[in-house]
Amino acid sequence: MLQVVILGSAAGGGFPQWNSNDEASRRARAGDPLALPRTQSSIAASADGERWVLVNASPDLRQQINVTPQLHPRRGPRHSPLASVVLTNGEVDHVAGLLTLRENHPLALYATDRVLSILRENSIFGALDPGVVPRRSIAIGGRFPVADRDGHDTGIGMEAFAVPGKVPLYREDAAAGENFGTEPGDSIGLAITAGEQTCFYIPGCATLTADVADRVRGAPLVLFDGTLWRDDEMIVAGVGRKTGRRMGHISIDGDEGSMAGFAGLGVRRKIFVHVNNTNPILLADSPERAVVERAGWEVAHDGMGLVP
Repeated sequence: MLQVVILGSAAGGGFPQWNSNDEASRRARAGDPLALPRTQSSIAASADGERWVLVNASPDLRQQINVTPQLHPRRGPRHSPLASVVLTNGEVDHVAGLLTLRENHPLALYATDRVLSILRENSIFGALDPGVVPRRSIAIGGRFPVADRDGHDTGIGMEAFAVPGKVPLYREDAAAGENFGTEPGDSIGLAITAGEQTCFYIPGCATLTADVADRVRGAPLVLFDGTLWRDDEMIVAGVGRKTGRRMGHISIDGDEGSMAGFAGLGVRRKIFVHVNNTNPILLADSPERAVVERAGWEVAHDGMGLVP
């Protein structure tokens, strides 16, 4: 049986972000139950409830593990049920947590060649000893069984597919033109399976292409990019100069937004993940939250347990 736990449901910076002083952040810091704090984006999946596959390694990973009983050590002086890690891109909020896993625990690490090259080029990731944590390449469009360090099958299968996105900010090349050096493999979505059950995880997506729409059509469960309510959200809020599309994220609202794009796709359960601290859907009493819920969407929160 496929089991999924949402470890972190916010975008980079979490909610409240450490330097955010807007009303929503103040409500979260004050303990308002309608403004639940959220850590940075990550999930874990398991086929048997014993061995777990981490998808993206958030900077908040230590905290996420400590509050998630399924991921606690169970035997001996050192143990973890984490068997493998799979990365969907090379963004800081998805790779920084790898450094938390440097304590000589055997894991397998899966990513596209593009993302693996980022890890090779940054010597600090050598702290995650490749001799203990082998790095395995993901082919876009290919299905693969997720195995542990020693090659034992975890029961979780995945298929990686390209999604419109962007090269990580720290890798942008202004001389490369409008796409800043973005190439296939910089951002992927995942179809995660165990037996006959499937869940789609797409935490970053700049636009809902026909290919992505066809993949998720009729799916039982889709966790999808909910970073921004509107494309110019951060500009209007006075906290940034980039649109969502420029950052590689589709907006929720609008004719070209994800709510409109998913209408008619027949997805049984749709959940927004990777929600930015500026997005009003984080507030349970906001008009925007009411709109997404009327459209059949849920807003992820940390600790959600899901079965497709």
